[in-house]
Amino acid sequence: MSIWFIISLLGFIAIMIPYFLSLEHQKLEEKYGKEKGKKIGEIYGLLSGWGFFLFWFGIWISPQKRFVFPFFQDFVIQIPLFGLKIYLINFLFFLLLFAAGAWFGIKGVIQTTLKVAETHRAKRVVNKGVYSLVRHPQYLGGMIAHIGFSVFLSAFCSLVIMPLIIMFIYILSWKEEKELIKEFSKEYEEYKKNVPMLIPKIFR
Repeated sequence: MSIWFIISLLGFIAIMIPYFLSLEHQKLEEKYGKEKGKKIGEIYGLLSGWGFFLFWFGIWISPQKRFVFPFFQDFVIQIPLFGLKIYLINFLFFLLLFAAGAWFGIKGVIQTTLKVAETHRAKRVVNKGVYSLVRHPQYLGGMIAHIGFSVFLSAFCSLVIMPLIIMFIYILSWKEEKELIKEFSKEYEEYKKNVPMLIPKIFR
């Protein structure tokens, strides 16, 4: 496990602090006033959102132990990526998982808008489309993509920490919903009753 992997993982964990702060819209507005509180929350959201992604990307590409599937090892795609061989079987797994993860993530952003995704400030409860399948499609898409990129890059450590990734995504989802209930009360509570958090209805 390299120092860059450890730094990326610690950054991924630490970025949760400004991420949590970006969700506390009412507290920020009470402390700094409506307009200033809103602006500070948006800054927290932008910094933590992009920082979250960059540290996550760092986990995937950091030097670490590599694994090889015990089959189809002779089929290699010659792409000079960080000095790695990209095995065809890994690439095929990646395409399937990335397509699924991207679908959930992109659909979620389209339905809530990019600004909401970046600033973590919802204007309404969205319960149609992909949000009728799962309450957090972007987080679900990120978890699927994590597996996909880990397999693509044969990143053993990245794959092993998947339970930790799931735990942090769950904590983020829980915190986000806690704040959404404060803002939308019964409307969001009713939505929670009908739509699962992270496991889509199609798998239940």
